[in-house]
Amino acid sequence: MEADSPASRTAYGAARHRAVHQVVEDGRIFRDPLAVPLLGESPEDLRERGRAQASDRPMRWFVCARARYADVVLDAAAAAGLDQLVVLGAGLDTFAYRNPYPGLRVVELDHPATQDWKLGRLRSAGIAVPESVTHAPVDFERDDLREVLRAHLDTGRPVLFWWLGVTPYLTVEAVSQTLGILGALPHAAVVLDHASPPAAHESPERRAWLEARRQRVAELGEPWVSEFEPDQLRGLLMDRGFDDVHLEDAAATIRRLLGLPPSPDPPRTRLALGARGWPVPAGG
Repeated sequence: MEADSPASRTAYGAARHRAVHQVVEDGRIFRDPLAVPLLGESPEDLRERGRAQASDRPMRWFVCARARYADVVLDAAAAAGLDQLVVLGAGLDTFAYRNPYPGLRVVELDHPATQDWKLGRLRSAGIAVPESVTHAPVDFERDDLREVLRAHLDTGRPVLFWWLGVTPYLTVEAVSQTLGILGALPHAAVVLDHASPPAAHESPERRAWLEARRQRVAELGEPWVSEFEPDQLRGLLMDRGFDDVHLEDAAATIRRLLGLPPSPDPPRTRLALGARGWPVPAGG
């Protein structure tokens, strides 16, 4: 992307992680055939990036694990009749352009600059935009999300929200307010990830990696401004109207899909699913 582009650099970083994963790990955690063409970098360059930046591997695997989990939740909901999906802070997510579910409408919400940049990337890559996709600009800190949702959805029927790679860059107040809007809908579920403080058992190396990651995104102008302990997030979801909350251990998913032995460390969940009036249990 252009150096002076107002579009989200962390959205670009997540898209690059997904693309590198297709080349380096053959999509074993999360398979996305559009990730590489949409990004616009050659497989050779992506493979070299994966080799040269080995320290990015934990974040790459997590980005792919959260996308995999979101797909699993959608699959169960679609089987139960869901026909509305909203991707909050869509970035370069590709699901809407490889959607396998007939009748599923996808609404992508994002900052106008990031959305314009994505539409340009889709055109450059020759990726068609199906009629089932709607692009709606939104600023989560300023716009009235209720009005945006009412304009594009039947809010009285079940709707699934994906909210991935966004909450760390919002204030706690903005996260709480957004969850309150979603949790007030009669039939809604949200898949989200979150930043959290280092756990007591985490090694000095892991703590140093987290701090380096924090500094990197801050230098890009998109600092982490909120973080939640898992139980704190569970409580927030319940307080905001969700009556069924499931915390997902992304690390266990990663190790299972890559054929690695289980970790001896206690589970450390950074993924959550909150549901209200939902057709399937949040845990499965």
